[in-house]
Amino acid sequence: MGAPHVPARTVLFQRERTGLTYRVPALLPVPPGPTLLAFAEQRLSPDDAHAHRLVQRTGTLAGGSVRWGAARVLGTAALDEHRSMNPCPVHDARTATVFLFFIAVRGHTPEAAQIASGRNAARLCCVTSRDAGRSWGSARDLTAEAVGGAEQDWATFAVGPGHGVQLRSGRLLVPAYTYRVDRRECFGKICRTSPHSFAFYSDDHGRTWHHGGLVPNLRSGECQLAVVDGGQAGGILYCNARSPLGSRVQALSEDEGTSFLPGELVPSLAETARGCQGSIVGFPAPLSSRPRDEGWSVGPRNAPDPPRFCPGVQEPPGESAGDMGPGRLSGPEECWPGPGDPGPGLSGNRGARTPELLGPPVTLSQSPTWLLYSHPVGRRARLHMGIRLSRSPLDPHSWTEPWVIYEGPSGYSDLASIGPSPGGVLAFACVYESGARVSFEEISFCMFSLREVLGNVRAGAGLPSLGSKPREHCQPS
Repeated sequence: MGAPHVPARTVLFQRERTGLTYRVPALLPVPPGPTLLAFAEQRLSPDDAHAHRLVQRTGTLAGGSVRWGAARVLGTAALDEHRSMNPCPVHDARTATVFLFFIAVRGHTPEAAQIASGRNAARLCCVTSRDAGRSWGSARDLTAEAVGGAEQDWATFAVGPGHGVQLRSGRLLVPAYTYRVDRRECFGKICRTSPHSFAFYSDDHGRTWHHGGLVPNLRSGECQLAVVDGGQAGGILYCNARSPLGSRVQALSEDEGTSFLPGELVPSLAETARGCQGSIVGFPAPLSSRPRDEGWSVGPRNAPDPPRFCPGVQEPPGESAGDMGPGRLSGPEECWPGPGDPGPGLSGNRGARTPELLGPPVTLSQSPTWLLYSHPVGRRARLHMGIRLSRSPLDPHSWTEPWVIYEGPSGYSDLASIGPSPGGVLAFACVYESGARVSFEEISFCMFSLREVLGNVRAGAGLPSLGSKPREHCQPS
């Protein structure tokens, strides 16, 4: 067999000689088209205490390619004397409104100082756009409304980073995490805190916002959400979170994110030594591979009749103004041939090898919703951006080995499902931190198809574990 297929990439944001650095990408497709909105933090240096403002690039899909506009600073996405961090966009399909959530952190106060002192310096903010990201309104400080009295028990908190989702009920969900103060009295100092994932939500198209319950048990931090549609079993909200426990944590919600059931470790999704943010996106399984029975079992977590959900949305980034980024969709394509063959897909470059599809036979344990996951596959360091697939999302052992889409230092990422290609095959996009020496040299963008995923996730084994023990603290950086 030849070398593994790697999708072509476009550099959207690049570290400048002045030290200006771009980190923490987010990606959101907005119909029609879709238009791709790519966001990142602009920092005065790589240090998170030197975060400054949020930046955006807008991409337009045209003829199977993405044309990117110039980068621009989002001047309204800021509070005075605060730095803007953790872009987390979500699209309300019913009102055609994009909400860009972020946290505004006072001065240069680092997260570690807030955790140590138990004094929160973060504000929950958002700006909105009704013209697909071409213009943005002024910032809303939602802290008092959405956090309220819980702030006294939170050492700090943040959103995402990455994308939010909208449910079929219309509820908007923004993933988040907090460091909860578990014990405050310890010779006048904070004695113990623990990180917990949760979600902010709105049931009135963003007019008001509330916070849901925390993942109650395992320590969990930066997270993303996806909807798992279980047929007659109903809809389940799935949360995948960073953790200091050596592997990712997943938690499920049967009430649309108002609360979460106890989380569980996902041993097949190992963390790096210090942990790293990762992204997930849900999408409908190919019709030819769905179970033929009436529904699928959720086990003891079965909800009697939860509401049905709709897929969430995400975003992508771009390169120099007006240029055409790589990642052309391949030419005319046929329909799904049958079970096990996902059909044709995207080609990162014209000479790319079409991978042989080695998908497993269809089993009734597969769900109507599949998940993709992006995260560095290195154990000691943030190395090699990998894509994994789960055909049975509620099973923590269902993840494939990774398909490495970038070899080298890589970090935070965000995935998006961008709909069918001209040939009708489901396409995805990913923005991720990358570099030659360190992971924060640039933010890259690539596109690939479900066919490419299925043709590559089974081909190579994951990188060997280097045996480094993860540290106890889950500090996003």
